[in-house]
Amino acid sequence: MREGRVIRAIGGFFDVFDDGHIRRCRARGVFKVKGTTVLVGDFVRYEPVGAQEGIIREVLPRRTELVRPPIANVDHVVVACSFVTPDLSFYMLDKTLLQVSVAGVEPTIVFTKADLVEQAESDAAVDTYRRVGYEAVAVSVRQGEGLDRLRWRLKGHVTVLAGPSGAGKSTLANALAPGISFKTGEVSEKIGRGRQTTRHVELVRLDDATWLADAPGFSQLHVYVASREVKFHFREFLPWVQRCTYRDCLHLDEDGCSVKSAVEEGRIPASRYMSYKQLYEEAREQELNAY
Repeated sequence: MREGRVIRAIGGFFDVFDDGHIRRCRARGVFKVKGTTVLVGDFVRYEPVGAQEGIIREVLPRRTELVRPPIANVDHVVVACSFVTPDLSFYMLDKTLLQVSVAGVEPTIVFTKADLVEQAESDAAVDTYRRVGYEAVAVSVRQGEGLDRLRWRLKGHVTVLAGPSGAGKSTLANALAPGISFKTGEVSEKIGRGRQTTRHVELVRLDDATWLADAPGFSQLHVYVASREVKFHFREFLPWVQRCTYRDCLHLDEDGCSVKSAVEEGRIPASRYMSYKQLYEEAREQELNAY
């Protein structure tokens, strides 16, 4: 038995990377009976068959698992959002950051198309998120701005790109991995959103320890979060929560809320707090509709 990483899944076959070689494998039939799935990113034990094929016998425990895109053992997400076309939405960015936090994966925020806005606007967006503890970088693929810093962030990680259609995820991936063709969807002028072209999940090897996912387009990662837990995923709230009058303060309408005071004093960005309230209400509505 040998061990390897699943880097591609197509038509019931799985390409397993092992020590510089790729084998086309099938999963053993008992997996269907037990409900075991094999995901891109899985570490597996397989039995070699001939020189180029094999049979997957076991899926090893996963560190992380995403549902959309279906991929395992990701430890880094590049959250891409463009300054223009589509216009920058801090709410959608914060919603993605919430989902990434719930999934237990570390994010890097990338503001794309930085060459199309004034430097002051670019700096302000980056500073807002660096202030609250996120790694953030403004990127212009056309001018090569910010790419070296982003390559450094990818080093040693398995990274997937998230963000709205048209944000330039595939263009960004192609710039990070020259010579490897990621499928790029054009932005529709009519609706201002990207036309998705990628059809399956695949891990692309950048070096021995660095992988980048070429995945179907998606706007958000999909994980569940309870409304009362949303506050725990806004990292800038943490220094203030112990000062709230009520231990279970939701930082909404309560008296003596230190988080609200920090917002009023400019210590917490107002845009982040507005996103928190909207995301709390969204999660609460989902809970009420479930009954």
